[in-house]
Amino acid sequence: MSRVANRVQDLRSQQQLSVAQLSQRIGVSRLTLRAIETGLYAPSLTLAVRLARTLNHPVEDLFAV
Repeated sequence: MSRVANRVQDLRSQQQLSVAQLSQRIGVSRLTLRAIETGLYAPSLTLAVRLARTLNHPVEDLFAV
């Protein structure tokens, strides 16, 4: 299984958000957010857009294609 490269953790840290804070804002568990950050889980398009909007970055900046 390949990992999904992303910048979610970097952007979350830059905005000084904890895993708990960001996961609550986007409506997922902390475990799900950590799986996204480590590349073990590829989020749905809907979830990717919620992350992008919450972090104020375009989706394409968050995830490598």
